[in-house]
Amino acid sequence: MRVAGVLSTLLLAVNLCRAAEPHVYLLSGDVAGTHDPSIMKEGKTWYVFATGKAPDGGQFAVRCSDDLEHWKLCGHVFDAVPDWIKERSPGTKDLWAPDVSYVNHEYRLYYAYSLFGKNTSGIGLAVNKTLDAKSPAFKWVDKGLVFESKVGDNYNAIDPNFILDGKGGAWLSFGSFWDGIKMWRLDDAGMLSKTDTTLYSLARRARPENAEPAPPNLPANWEAVEAPFIVRHGGYFYLFTSWDLCCRGVKSTYRTMVGRSKSVTGPYVDMSGKALTDGGGTEVLVANARWLGPGGESVLAGGKDLMVFHAYDAATGKPSMQLSTIEWRGGWPRVGLGR
Repeated sequence: MRVAGVLSTLLLAVNLCRAAEPHVYLLSGDVAGTHDPSIMKEGKTWYVFATGKAPDGGQFAVRCSDDLEHWKLCGHVFDAVPDWIKERSPGTKDLWAPDVSYVNHEYRLYYAYSLFGKNTSGIGLAVNKTLDAKSPAFKWVDKGLVFESKVGDNYNAIDPNFILDGKGGAWLSFGSFWDGIKMWRLDDAGMLSKTDTTLYSLARRARPENAEPAPPNLPANWEAVEAPFIVRHGGYFYLFTSWDLCCRGVKSTYRTMVGRSKSVTGPYVDMSGKALTDGGGTEVLVANARWLGPGGESVLAGGKDLMVFHAYDAATGKPSMQLSTIEWRGGWPRVGLGR
C-alpha cells in the first residue's frame, strides 16, 4: 500500500505538470492572413477581428468558430474607411489593430488609422449591440475619433486596448515606437476623461549603447514596442506587449513580452523586478523553426484564459492566426506556439 501510495503521488505530480502546459490549438479554415487579432465570445461562438480588408473589401475581417479550431470568415465591421478618417489621413487605405470588448451592454471596438512609420495617427470607436450578423440588432455604429497624435508628440495613437480596473474606472492603453506605451483614462461613454487628463507611461524600450541612428523621418528600430494588452489575474494587472519588428515576412522579429503591476496605471515590472518604463520585460512568446515573429496579441479571460496572436510562416513569410491557452506558474503566464 505504501508503494502504491508513492506511485499515486508521482502520477498525480506528473499529471499536474502536464496540466500546466499551455494547449496550442490546431487551427484550420480561414486563418491565413490574420494580423493583430482580437477575440471575443458571444453565445456559443468565438469571434476574431483582425487588421485589414475582408475578401469582400470591407474593413476588419471577422472570423468565427464554434470550437476554437475550425474558423470561417463571417463578415466585416466597416464597408469602407470612414469619411472622417479619409479627411484627416488621406493616405490611409486600411484600418489597424481592432480591440473588442463588452461593457455597459454593448460591444466596443477601438481601432486605429495611420501611415506606416508615422505618428500622425488616431484611434476611433465603433459600437454594436451584438456580434451576431444574423440578429436584427446587429449594426456597427461609428462614434468617430477618440484622440489622435501628431508630429511632435512623443507617442503614437495606434494599437488601442480597453481595460476596466475593477473600481469603476475605464482605461485605454496604446502606443507604438517613439516613447512607448501610454494610457489615458476614459469616461463612461468610452471617450477621453475630462476629469483625469494625465497621460500615463507604462512601458518603453531602453536605448542600446551602440544604437543605430533612425532612418530619415522614421523612428529608430530600437524603440520598437507596441500592441499593448492588459488583463487582470490573481490580484495583478498584466501588460503584454510586442517587441521588435512586425510585418516583414521571414525577416519579422516580433516577440511577446509581459510585466505586471498592482495598479492599472503601473508601475509595471518584469519577473526580475525591472520596470517596463526602464526597458524591462519578460519573454512570453519567441520564434521557433516553424513560426516567426509571434505578436499582435490579445487575451480573452474566462474559464480558460486564451491568447490569440499572429505569427509568420517561416517558409512563406505570410501571417496566420495562432491560439493558445494561458497557463499561470508562480504568478506569470506561459503561452504556446505551434510547431
